[in-house]
Amino acid sequence: MSDSLQNPANSALVLFSGGQDSATCLAWALARFERVETVGFDYGQRHAVEMQARLEVRDGMARVLPQFAGRLGPDHVVDLTGYGKIAESALTSERAIELDARGLPTTFVPGRNLVFLTVAAALADRRGLDVLVGGMCETDFSGYPDCRRDTIDAMARALSLGLDKPVVIETPLMALTKAQTWEMAEQIGGQPLIDLIVEDSHTCYRGDRGIRFGWGYGCGDCPACELRARGYGEWVARP
Repeated sequence: MSDSLQNPANSALVLFSGGQDSATCLAWALARFERVETVGFDYGQRHAVEMQARLEVRDGMARVLPQFAGRLGPDHVVDLTGYGKIAESALTSERAIELDARGLPTTFVPGRNLVFLTVAAALADRRGLDVLVGGMCETDFSGYPDCRRDTIDAMARALSLGLDKPVVIETPLMALTKAQTWEMAEQIGGQPLIDLIVEDSHTCYRGDRGIRFGWGYGCGDCPACELRARGYGEWVARP
């Protein structure tokens, strides 16, 4: 195992879906850590096209951020399709995207980030990577309770207790709007990174890549597309 993997301050595991937010987080991590690995989760999502998108984005990172290319280590994919069947939602089955009786969107997959973080922490423990990086955000988001700061802080405490060591969860987008997320990507990688995110990342809940908008591919009317489009519009319209 390399020295960088033995030093938690110099290594990170990015929860990487291949969407705009996780792509920005991957670039953020590459700019800060000497060794970065990624993990993706196949939970039977309808927008399974993201599993291919994440590979395209990973490959593109070395091209648009050549100064950090040597920092990008292995990718890991975890099969969570059993969990996806239990936590049925509009993301894992043919259901309408709407609000449920609790006022939560039907795209909410119960406990998804809790499961992802637990699995990622176990992987990071075995890989010697003690910093987890996730794209959770409570500013511009779809109303998911497992994206909130309090939830992530509670998970960090629980994982630290359960693994008997400090577990750090970095969420660089937590307090940012989607417009500010675009701005962060531009600051890290300039127009080449923006172009990669627009062309190769995937966020649309319906898995639609038939139409290319200014902000990227998608159906244009699901909650994920609406958030991304609005943020992009606010970003390009800035003074």
